[in-house]
Amino acid sequence: MIPVNINRIRERIQRAATKAGRRPEDVKLLLATKTVTAEGIREAAKYGELLMGENKVQELKQKHEALHDLPLNKHFIGHLQSNKVKDVLQYVSCIESLDRHSLAIALQKKLSQSDSHIDVMIQVNTSFEASKFGLKPDDALTFAASLKNYDRLRIKGFMTIGLFDADPEKVRPSFALLRQIKEEAIAHKILSPEEAFHLSMGMSNDLETAIEEGATIVRVGTAIFGKRALPDSYYWNEKA
Repeated sequence: MIPVNINRIRERIQRAATKAGRRPEDVKLLLATKTVTAEGIREAAKYGELLMGENKVQELKQKHEALHDLPLNKHFIGHLQSNKVKDVLQYVSCIESLDRHSLAIALQKKLSQSDSHIDVMIQVNTSFEASKFGLKPDDALTFAASLKNYDRLRIKGFMTIGLFDADPEKVRPSFALLRQIKEEAIAHKILSPEEAFHLSMGMSNDLETAIEEGATIVRVGTAIFGKRALPDSYYWNEKA
């Protein structure tokens, strides 16, 4: 079923982008692989889907060992504790969940020691839910401006999880707010268009709405790999 599901998601992305007057190739599909087996990821990779995102460092490490022969591009999309920085930097090309200065400091220090850099995205809690991490929207621009002090971090845009609701229209304000933050960052020259290129938002149920609001990365798990044992709201409640 994974190949069939991948084709369905690709078609959904294409239709949504075309409807929004955008190029489908400007929207990337990221496989949200939390709880997905290495075998499932391997099957998806056979059909050209090599961009994946993990939420937990330990799970990322385990799957890396099982999938080291594949040319996967791994993003970290969960809450990252500062004491896990050393571990996660071994495996990923981008951290989408940068949301506080202590994490930026820890990343800068470790990257300076290894004379390396990493792509980051600024996570914003646009749904204002206590269960989610991320900056308050009012703090996002100030935080983005402060990242100029961390030369080892390459800013690539913004990320949000969005409101958990079966009605995509109720989720839309979360996505529209992230787009607004990106536009304000560019307008005020806090970030350049290149730095604020990506908007990572939208999942299986609401990717069309996210694309209409400007998403360049949609994170899809259950619509490709099947439903998890518990609802997404459980797995993304990272303060539980």
